[in-house]
Amino acid sequence: MSGGDKLDFEIRPNPAPVSAADRAALLANPGFGRVFTDHMVTIRYAEGKGWYDARVEARAPIPMDPASAVLHYAQEIFEGLKAYRTADGAVTMFRPEANAARFVASARRLAMPELPEETFVESLRRIVEIDREWIPEGPDASLYLRPFMFASEVFLGVRPANEYLYCVIASPAGAYFAGGVKPVTVWVSPDYTRAAPGGTGAAKCGGNYAASLAAQAEAIEAGCDQVVFLDAVERRFVDELGGMNVFFVYEDNTLVTPPLTGTILPGITRDAVLSLAAASGHRVEERPVSFADWQADAASGRLREVFACGTAAVITPIGRVRFPDGEFLIGGGEPGRSTMALREQLVAIQRGEAEDPHGWVRRVC
Repeated sequence: MSGGDKLDFEIRPNPAPVSAADRAALLANPGFGRVFTDHMVTIRYAEGKGWYDARVEARAPIPMDPASAVLHYAQEIFEGLKAYRTADGAVTMFRPEANAARFVASARRLAMPELPEETFVESLRRIVEIDREWIPEGPDASLYLRPFMFASEVFLGVRPANEYLYCVIASPAGAYFAGGVKPVTVWVSPDYTRAAPGGTGAAKCGGNYAASLAAQAEAIEAGCDQVVFLDAVERRFVDELGGMNVFFVYEDNTLVTPPLTGTILPGITRDAVLSLAAASGHRVEERPVSFADWQADAASGRLREVFACGTAAVITPIGRVRFPDGEFLIGGGEPGRSTMALREQLVAIQRGEAEDPHGWVRRVC
């Protein structure tokens, strides 16, 4: 197969798929990120050849040489999005083109080849089509899609690799919040930062998440669910959580989120929330929010709600904030009205149960 922008996918069905009975048992309670479908997508890249050998094949371990570049120099990026089963039996995805564009931006920042956006979207369609029976039923169920790419060239040397492997795997996911949405407690890290200006904060690469794990462990030790990072320069302004963007809702109906200055991941859900909030009557602002102002505005009652957003949980209310010198509540620690309204609206659009004025939902099959 030649390496051009238009790739034909070779379909190699899994010769030993999971039985229907075993699949049903797994889908009864899949959790998140622990159960995987029968197939995966792979596409290879070589310098001078381009993208080639696009396949849909049985999910299997990836053979890897100990000198593969990714193991030593961490050239790796990924995405995350969901496919949904609608009430009429169709399967849809939410804004795959936005994920495709962000994947290109991440590749550019990590000095990796850019997968054509149409090929990215087609790879998602292919795995959803062949593994559609793995999409669980239920109001909060979905098929989580994980496209990723890494440097596969066998060499030791600090330079961009000449060979890469792109893959897509899929994992059925149940309700993120068992028993309903509950406010989380967050820890404001006094010592760790997530990203610095000029770094890789705006790219979705594994290194960013690896660097957050020590801070996340600190948060768990403090009895919290997630860590909040402050900016790396002044240690004053809120950046984002370990894996989610953050929003503040004030008494005058203003919704504020930190601006995208290169240190914050441009979340697909974040962008959707900004559009929905503006359409529902919120005044929307992208501006810095200091931790001191967060604490003072919560104490005065001016700040009514805070929530985080991302692909996995969609929108998560934040009820309590802890830091080394104390803690404080947001809105009495209960989910806010605006938070829950935005969450319900966004979930309904994603699942094809509400009007989609922005054309975000894509029918797959």
